[in-house]
Amino acid sequence: MPSKELKGIVDALRLAYRDTRHAAEMDALYGRFLAPGDLAFDIGSLVGNRIGSFRRLGARVVALEPGPLANRALRLLYGRDPNVTLIRAACGESEGAVRLSVNSENPSVSTVSDAFIEAACGADGWQGQRWDRTIDVACTTLDTLIGGCGVPQFIKIDVEGHEVEVLSGLRTPVAAVSFEFTTIQREIAHRCLNRLTDVGPYQFNVSLREDNRLMFEQPVTASQMAAYVDGLPHEANSGDIFATLSGS
Repeated sequence: MPSKELKGIVDALRLAYRDTRHAAEMDALYGRFLAPGDLAFDIGSLVGNRIGSFRRLGARVVALEPGPLANRALRLLYGRDPNVTLIRAACGESEGAVRLSVNSENPSVSTVSDAFIEAACGADGWQGQRWDRTIDVACTTLDTLIGGCGVPQFIKIDVEGHEVEVLSGLRTPVAAVSFEFTTIQREIAHRCLNRLTDVGPYQFNVSLREDNRLMFEQPVTASQMAAYVDGLPHEANSGDIFATLSGS
């Protein structure tokens, strides 16, 4: 087991679980979308702080994470919880296998997207990031998960530039979806917004970085959200867009 990769996971665990105030803020955010007994999908779990939040809210969780060391951490943390289903896989447009590029020092940005790596290389704020090995991992789709586990109330997606492919595997409208975006790939946010409007009558809100606060008092349209993303400074770096079905 490479010591650098193990250190990366340990660092991710410390960052994810050290701040109880941040955890409470996360619960308040996701509590807008989840109630006790609801089903949530966590796509791109890493070390599972969102799993922890969803479980504190009383939700059942299906969690996907393709990284082998991250999966070991997840099984230690949540493997005995009967309300958590852990699946070692990526998620995408079709069933099969994909190649995961591993960032050993910063596993939170390991990705199956070559375009994401290309966008990050040389970008301000991304200096020093290095994807140092690749592994082949299984890939499933959101519709396959829904067929096996049921329709979730909420889907959280954090897959480093692969969000469009994940949403392309969703043809079943669900009440709420969140997906991460970055300012180095704003076009990905546009394509995700368009994809979700094809799936159902969604409206949108946004939380920047790890702030855990929604920026708009009321949800906005896809075009309004696209304009907001385009107007962000590069230094904003990333955020999560929350989509909710109108009337839900």
